Amino acid sequence: MIVPPLKNIEGLVSTEVDNDEGSILEGFAKSILDASLCWRDIGWLRSITNLPTLIKGVLTREDAIKATEIGVAGIVVSNHGARQLDYTPATITVLEEVVHAVGGKVPVFLDGGVRRGTDVFKALALGAQAVLIGRPVVYGLAAKGEYGVRKVIQMLKDELELTMALSGCPSVKDITRSHVRTEHEKIHSLL
Repeated sequence: MIVPPLKNIEGLVSTEVDNDEGSILEGFAKSILDASLCWRDIGWLRSITNLPTLIKGVLTREDAIKATEIGVAGIVVSNHGARQLDYTPATITVLEEVVHAVGGKVPVFLDGGVRRGTDVFKALALGAQAVLIGRPVVYGLAAKGEYGVRKVIQMLKDELELTMALSGCPSVKDITRSHVRTEHEKIHSLL
């Protein structure tokens, strides 16, 4: 990995890595990640702020249960763009498992893979309270600045409203699990 010098991050993050073992990317990752982080650190974080604490990166039932046990205010189902680990599951495929594990104790948000209003609809139908839309907004910003961001959000809103209308849902509250089928359910219905 060779990172060109970027003036906008100069002095913030060093990409210089002295690594005799493994790749430069591996050395860089080891230099910026703290391997000692653990669940107890969430308690410490909660003790130093009055802000609600959300935990991002939950992909399993077990982690969702643990997160609610330690008192987080919400869970973000995220695979961090699937850039960190090959074969990480798509967030939409594990969303329902996390929602069921939480049992309504805290809100669950979906991060990752939202590109169309139909993606928002599916996430809401599977139990997410909201979605995060990082990349589309960044693409809109890169293409057209503030106008591009507004356009992306408007497109998602319009597509969501059209999907709701075509599905017979006059409001977001009317979107239910019965409006979507998982791949497993589709395969099972064919058998």
